[in-house]
Amino acid sequence: MSGHGHREPAGSVLARLARFTGRTLRGEWNAIVVTPVRCLAHRGLSALVLAFVAAGGVVFFHDLAQHPAGARWVRRLGGVTADLPLWLSLLRTPVSLYVPALDLPVWAGITQLFLAFALAELLLGRARTLAVAYLTTLAGTLTARLMIALGPGWWGFGLSAACGRVLDTGPSAAVVGLFTYLAVVRRAPVVFALTGGSMVWESVAVPNLAGREHLIAVGAAIVLGLLHGRREQVRAVVRSLAPTRKAESATAPAPPPDGPGKPPQPRQCDPFRTSTRAGAP
Repeated sequence: MSGHGHREPAGSVLARLARFTGRTLRGEWNAIVVTPVRCLAHRGLSALVLAFVAAGGVVFFHDLAQHPAGARWVRRLGGVTADLPLWLSLLRTPVSLYVPALDLPVWAGITQLFLAFALAELLLGRARTLAVAYLTTLAGTLTARLMIALGPGWWGFGLSAACGRVLDTGPSAAVVGLFTYLAVVRRAPVVFALTGGSMVWESVAVPNLAGREHLIAVGAAIVLGLLHGRREQVRAVVRSLAPTRKAESATAPAPPPDGPGKPPQPRQCDPFRTSTRAGAP
């Protein structure tokens, strides 16, 4: 029997691929563009407080760093290097989110920063946006300290002690982390490829400390994105590690979810409950 009857025509394969690509792009457009715009129209500019604060903070610190005395204060407040004591690095890390690299065009960075914080604030809320931005930046900072502590070698993972005097990435790690996290939780392959791909290219083309920290931020954001919506599973794992507390909690009655006689309060704009059937989560 000839195998031609089981072979799918090339035109049909291309048509199916085109339909799949169209559904994916349409779903990503709805998830990354349409839904945030609807939330913005519903909530107004008050929904972009973090974005305006982040952009304004970068402008302030950049202008302050143009003067010698101001540059010293910017470095003291938000300059993070791996040769600092750990407690001081942790203290400066939140401020470092607003300290741009002086050798990069600041207005391009502000545009990316504003867009990342605006999309995240509209889609994730302020608390989660701040958490993702801080955790991805902190992951890059702590991993850089580990690389320098290991020293050169270690299959290219370690770094020389001279890298300990290099300033941290500033807000760029948070921008990369937010875009990557959004791409994972909203299932946006184009945004993910642009973000992750550009970071891989950066680390290959310019193998410096910032490139490595950006890759770490991407990896941390992927892990956080995969854990999104799995709070109960994580709690179950934590409870399984503490059997005595688990037994005590099993005997206690569970409180009502919204209190007695109190109806559940719907959220004004929940993008994760928006219908995005075509290619979106």
